[in-house]
Parts: sequence; C-alpha cells; structure tokens
Amino acid sequence: MTHADKNTHLPSTDVGTLVPVTVNYDDLDSMGMLHNSRYMPLVERAWVTYWGDRGFIGESGLVGDAFNFVKTFTITFDLPVRKFGEFAVHLWMERVGNTSSTAGYRVCSADGDTTYAHGSRTIVCIDAATLTPTPWSDRVRKAAQALEAPHGAA
Repeated sequence: MTHADKNTHLPSTDVGTLVPVTVNYDDLDSMGMLHNSRYMPLVERAWVTYWGDRGFIGESGLVGDAFNFVKTFTITFDLPVRKFGEFAVHLWMERVGNTSSTAGYRVCSADGDTTYAHGSRTIVCIDAATLTPTPWSDRVRKAAQALEAPHGAA
C-alpha cells in the first residue's frame, strides 16, 4: 500500500472488501483534484453498493437495517486524487454494537495499493416509525462479520 509508512494502522485488502467507485470529471475542482466534499459521497455509494448487493436495500428504498443515519464521519486526506476514472473504496468493520456500528474505510486506487484518504464512519440503526435507535438484526450482524478484521489486525 503506497503511503504505508504513514498508515501502518490500516488493514490490508485481506480484510474487508474493495468496492469499485467512479470519480467523474465534475467531481474535480478547478485545480484538477477530487474536491474534498466528494470523498464522503464516494464512501456512502460504496456502502450502498455493498449492502444492496446483499439484499438489504429493497425496491421501496431503505427499510429495516438499511434505515440508519450517520452519527460520525472522520476523514484524513493522504494524497490528492488528480484524475477522474475508476477507483475503489476499501471497507472493513471495526465494531458492531447493539444499535450502532463503526467501520473503517480507505478511498484508494482500484487495486487497493494507493491510499488517497482514510477514516471511519459510525452509523445508528433506527426504527422507521419512531426514529429511535433499534437493535441490528442477526442477518446484518452475520453480513458484517465478513468485513471484520481478526482481533488486532485492524
């Protein structure tokens, strides 16, 4: 992983999954770099793809465990993305609690070798009717296990 000397705490691509994302021409700023406001949408699109591919997003939109909100989103910018095209978001699970979960991510090259930004994202599962926190289902817990790092690896 390029920049590994600065990011030794980040897991390798052996942990979690790489989700392809596209940086479009209009995502670039006047200096030809990915604008800082465009990183979060890339991460969110990667999560929607990951959970959607596993059947958590229905035709009617967000239901059940997919009905959640972002509590915190942190980001550290490592290298500028200086072109549009195909990239990836590396996703892994750091913690799944009763009603919330925290995941790590890297915005990276399509092969996962170069890290452009990294951070974490905490979400809370909420009941669609009451808008109050509700426990994750066993189904989402099982799917999240596929993204977990072995203890001490992340």
